[in-house]
Amino acid sequence: MSRETSKVGKRGAVVIPASLRRRFGITEGSLVIVEERAEGVLIRPATDFPLEMYTPERQAEFLLSNAVGPKDYARAKQAVRKMGLNVRKIPHYKPVRS
Repeated sequence: MSRETSKVGKRGAVVIPASLRRRFGITEGSLVIVEERAEGVLIRPATDFPLEMYTPERQAEFLLSNAVGPKDYARAKQAVRKMGLNVRKIPHYKPVRS
């Protein structure tokens, strides 16, 4: 493990030494996690993942298409109606009767 000294600047900015930035893939604009630890502060790289938001129609499609059997499909239809949507207007697959 390497150690390097850095100064705290205005507004609490800390410069991470270039060798450590390269080693951990930290570039300008990168996200980092700053954690309080008993022995001090830990700064480590963070990753972010885009959050996919589904429209009510897409949620209804999931409910209807993933129903397993007639009873489950009936429950899904009821849930879609509670969402204020028309089941007939939602593109989906109906479960195969077994």
